[in-house]
Amino acid sequence: MLLGIDVGGTHTDAVAIDIGDTPAVAASCKVPTRHHDLLSSVTEALTTILGQVDRNAVTQLNLSTTLSTNAIVQNKTEDVGVIVSAGPGIDPHNFMPCKDFHVIDGSIDHRGNEVRALSTRQLAEAVDACRDNGVRVFAAVSKFSTRNPRHENLIRRTVCNCKSVDVCEHADFVTLGHQLGGALNFPRRVATAYFNCAVWRLYNEFATAVEEALAEMGLGHVKVNILKADGGTMPLPQSRTLPVQSIFSGPAASVMGIIALTDIFHDSVILDIGGTTTDIAVFADGAPLIEREGIDIGSHPTLVSALKVHSIGIGGDSAISVVGPEVRVGPNRLGPSVCLGGERVTLTDALNCTGACSVGDVEASRKAMDAYASARTLTGEKLARGAVAYAAKAIQDATRALVDEINSKPVYTIHELLEGKKIVPKKVYLMGGPAEALREELYQRFQLSTEVPANFDVANAIGAALTRTTWELELFADTQRHVLFIPTLSHRENIPSGYDLDDARRDAVNQLTMQLDSMGVFLKAEDAQITHASSFNMVEGYDRVGRNIRVKCQVRPGVIKTFGEGR
Repeated sequence: MLLGIDVGGTHTDAVAIDIGDTPAVAASCKVPTRHHDLLSSVTEALTTILGQVDRNAVTQLNLSTTLSTNAIVQNKTEDVGVIVSAGPGIDPHNFMPCKDFHVIDGSIDHRGNEVRALSTRQLAEAVDACRDNGVRVFAAVSKFSTRNPRHENLIRRTVCNCKSVDVCEHADFVTLGHQLGGALNFPRRVATAYFNCAVWRLYNEFATAVEEALAEMGLGHVKVNILKADGGTMPLPQSRTLPVQSIFSGPAASVMGIIALTDIFHDSVILDIGGTTTDIAVFADGAPLIEREGIDIGSHPTLVSALKVHSIGIGGDSAISVVGPEVRVGPNRLGPSVCLGGERVTLTDALNCTGACSVGDVEASRKAMDAYASARTLTGEKLARGAVAYAAKAIQDATRALVDEINSKPVYTIHELLEGKKIVPKKVYLMGGPAEALREELYQRFQLSTEVPANFDVANAIGAALTRTTWELELFADTQRHVLFIPTLSHRENIPSGYDLDDARRDAVNQLTMQLDSMGVFLKAEDAQITHASSFNMVEGYDRVGRNIRVKCQVRPGVIKTFGEGR
């Protein structure tokens, strides 16, 4: 039996799924999300679910958490010492992410040759300055570290004042830029390393608390995975060193949930309408789209792979307001709906008044809506219908803008680049608490087939439970220098002059398989896919002196089983 928990903005959803030929939801629940104490929401959801199923049958828990995202949004991150070596080119200060930012002389070229040694004097001064400011977590990034991590390793050794990788006397954690991925985008690597450090301590305290809570519940044997923004999962132990990957995992759970619940073949729109926001995703030919280079965190582009999802401040608990003649909904959530004990009328209260749903105390919704409307020379019915219409139009407008944005660029899905593809949605899928109540209104807006699948209210948790582990690596080989390097694994070995692209493909798959095996994940051969392979001859004078080879191999996002109720 698999457990899935999605910590959302308003509710924390949990499911237990029996895995057979066809998966079935054995139990589900919703509990309030307490942002000041996310662990209590997780443990309450777990306790509720375990009261309905045989806990001895549970083998795995997949968890989507807003912890890292909230910390960044609320500016509750830790101070980080960011030390970079860039060499010639753009000034790294143009994209400095924090105050303890130090640029050290030294450079490595695009093939991994050290052009200029790192300034040990400047490095020592930078480390001392960070320590004087009480910094205990560091990011070390050099421009071409994915070709040669020598400078980053030297920075780490200096920061830690030690020779061993496992013993650090003066730092609690160091992120090395080359371990974040094989792409060469230096500004994105700096920002990703910074955020990875900034949330590291908070995330690890939460991870430890989750493990302890599971042990107390008698679930210490259960494998725990954390959802990533790319729609995959990573084992909890690995997530401790890569907490940045958990940022924006909630919207990814939405996408994986709809994949689990339906069979999508066409260009489609997916709307996850929660209590605080509506997440909008678009599928091309039945496949979700990805942010090819990485997501932006605040104003900083990063290397964090992610599914393409846009969020707007419209949800069941979004507050209703009146500005002049216009009825508005959101973007603020000012507490729960009146029908659930709140003090401010919301979209859910409006849906109660139109008869679209019956949530909580419907009469309380009517009375509050009438009172709010009369103070603004409206009737309660007009206010309610205006609020529902506004919410549907805002969702439609945001969806149209997202489709237009997608169609202005090359379309990348989790499977491939679709050359010349233009998205023309043929169907709308709704999920989340208010989905059924808004179905008719959204159908009238979109004028497209609009489907609400079974278990729509806990689809995120279902997506979390069924999502498989994803991992990727890039292999670089330079046959002139006789060097093979896999940055994310810090793996380096010598290769012969005759090493070719087929060798690289084989080694990439083997290394990915071994890495997942070390994480306790069995990889089927067909799930390891080569997504890029290139080999360029290097010529000096009139002679070929070697090959420059690059291979990218990954396990793409997906679910292990589907309910398959859609079309």
